[in-house]
Amino acid sequence: MNFIDKHVFREERFSVGIEETTGKYYVSFPVANSYVEYEEYYEIDRDQYEACPANLDVLKEIVKKSRARQNDERLIVKPGRLRGSPV
Repeated sequence: MNFIDKHVFREERFSVGIEETTGKYYVSFPVANSYVEYEEYYEIDRDQYEACPANLDVLKEIVKKSRARQNDERLIVKPGRLRGSPV
């Protein structure tokens, strides 16, 4: 998979982009476990992607729920046994 960030929101610590192979749109943010820091990628729909950055409040709400693990059905890559916590 090849994730390409198109919008980076440093202050909010998340990105919006497209996965090149599948064409899926995503929001991502850093997580870490005791061994490594990595990104979790959550699928968003095309309208949410194309409205960026005008829909920043909507995206922030998606990220907030995703960080709380309330959007796990949207995960593009399922986490392993040692799932990280948001940083």
